[in-house]
Amino acid sequence: MEYNLADLFESVVDAVPDREALVFLDHPGTGAGRRLTYAELDAAANRVAHHLADSGVRPGEHLGLHLYNGVEYLQTVLACLKARIVPVNVNYRYVEEELEYLYRDADLVALVFDAEFEDRVAGVLPRTPRLRHLLRVGEGTGGVPGAVPFARAEASGWPGRGFPARSGDDLFIIYTGGTTGMPKGVMWRQEDLFFAGLGGGAPTGEPVRAPEELAERVAAGGAGITFFPTPPLMHGTSTLTAFIGFDFGQRVVLHRRFAPEEVLRTVQRERVTSMSLVGDAMLRPLLDALAGPLKGTDCSSLFSVSSSGAILSETVRRQFRELLPNTLLLNNFGSSESGFNGTATEDAGPGRGFRIRVNSRTRVVDPVTREPVAAGATGRVAQCGHVPLGYYNDPVTTAETFFERDGQRWVLLGDMATVGADGVVTVLGRGSQCINTGGEKVYPEEVEQALKAHPDVYDALVAGVPDAHWGNHVAAVVQLRAGAPRPSLADIQRHCRTRLAGYKVPRRLVITDTIRRSPSGKADYRWAREVATAVERP
Repeated sequence: MEYNLADLFESVVDAVPDREALVFLDHPGTGAGRRLTYAELDAAANRVAHHLADSGVRPGEHLGLHLYNGVEYLQTVLACLKARIVPVNVNYRYVEEELEYLYRDADLVALVFDAEFEDRVAGVLPRTPRLRHLLRVGEGTGGVPGAVPFARAEASGWPGRGFPARSGDDLFIIYTGGTTGMPKGVMWRQEDLFFAGLGGGAPTGEPVRAPEELAERVAAGGAGITFFPTPPLMHGTSTLTAFIGFDFGQRVVLHRRFAPEEVLRTVQRERVTSMSLVGDAMLRPLLDALAGPLKGTDCSSLFSVSSSGAILSETVRRQFRELLPNTLLLNNFGSSESGFNGTATEDAGPGRGFRIRVNSRTRVVDPVTREPVAAGATGRVAQCGHVPLGYYNDPVTTAETFFERDGQRWVLLGDMATVGADGVVTVLGRGSQCINTGGEKVYPEEVEQALKAHPDVYDALVAGVPDAHWGNHVAAVVQLRAGAPRPSLADIQRHCRTRLAGYKVPRRLVITDTIRRSPSGKADYRWAREVATAVERP
């Protein structure tokens, strides 16, 4: 057996078939939903895999998952892996133009979609001729001709296995981006994804030394751990969190959508052990609910809360420590192109920067020579070893981002950083979002951290807008806390000057009802720039 995700999952199923694997709470307030053991989830995935194969979807072809969270999402991912079909995540917030781009760019031949998105799918179909097999989850109106109800497809498939041999080279594609341009499909070999994104079967310990060892560890251990990925599964980190839970032979809990108060009720009811989320946009409303209407909720089972994909602010981390002093908070750093890179230090924040203790495969390199930079010099974060093969259908960006050195494959990330003499990496921000104002470089993330330390600021994004004198100046788009007084630009500037150099202080302030982010909490800088540019500078 190779390090193939379907093989590994089946080995866990065979080790603990009767252990509860997946809990989907479609009515979280009552605890009602579906509960599947490992054997039941395996059979459910087998049925869909055989249906897809019987319908002519061949190994190596691509299937899109245009779905909210649910059993069907993970069931279909597993079905794809079993039948050697390549799963592709689809952002359900996309409009028709974006969907057409992704469906075509990813060469989708099959699609599993939620009935709620029927109109959008129907609008795109005439322009995506390769898409030939569709499954609809939920009750539709018939707006997508030929779409097979998911329940019927599942019922038609054989529950046994009987699949051809698989390989660690089988692909898993994660589409990423879309807030500053069209998304890109990151092509992972499953063996590389197992080690870089799933921790080699033991994210907090020693990775397995052979595929067979995973099932041995699961059989030797007991149940009792519950993983709760709260972001949408179409966000790569959330799906990978679920697979980490499966690799442990433990239980995974899902909600259809993120609702802070319901998340806390589920933590208490299901005795959740490990919860994952994305940045302040998800953690802050959870903490506000815990401090307010859900005060007294029993979170004693919660061992750890991990965030990745967006930086947690110092303010939110402080509030977390006050409300959940016995729970470990992991402010992780990683990406769809690298998997896990490291975890922020306790002193990371506006004063010292976003400091990361990185793993042994991560370096800061010169973006031109691609050699490691000296301590104190600025470069880009890179990772070697188990990294993706490149971007699907994009050889130009692949050549710019992926390279070989010293016999190893490397990925060059977009994050600018410095490395200290102690080996701790300070991440400055995304180079593509860097604001050049009068020759000085300002990274939005640093200014956002300072803004969110203001007692009246609930959320914030920072963008550069054109300036006749400086080229660009720093603009802040801010969402206030409920009931907070409206600050002036001068108020915000006084606050920021205690934390930032003068050239980093915002010169424009826009107050908005809501900060626009992706469903997973990632920043929409394109929107922030448009909003800030549309407002006259005071």
